[in-house]
Amino acid sequence: MTFKLGSLLAGMVLNVASVTTATAQIGRNCAAHDTVVARLAEGYGETRQMMGLGANNAIVEVFASEQTGSWTITVTVAGGLTCLVASGQAFEVLAEAKPAKGKDA
Repeated sequence: MTFKLGSLLAGMVLNVASVTTATAQIGRNCAAHDTVVARLAEGYGETRQMMGLGANNAIVEVFASEQTGSWTITVTVAGGLTCLVASGQAFEVLAEAKPAKGKDA
């Protein structure tokens, strides 16, 4: 089964408000942005591959390792608290052609 990370990112952006609130309240899997980025790089060899702006100005980022295929999605809220919201394996960069104008995807 081919997993489209872009589709997952789009779904995560739609649900970011509820995810950030729930995750921030729990406090687990959250830390300062610099700390999270360093741990992902040092522990998993992951670097930022994509980012976007979600609900309530939250920043959604996808980190991944091209060597191991591991990936992590984070959400950073105003003030710099970054929470891990999803992770997995088999990260792929897709270079798919865009649909022609006027055609549904």
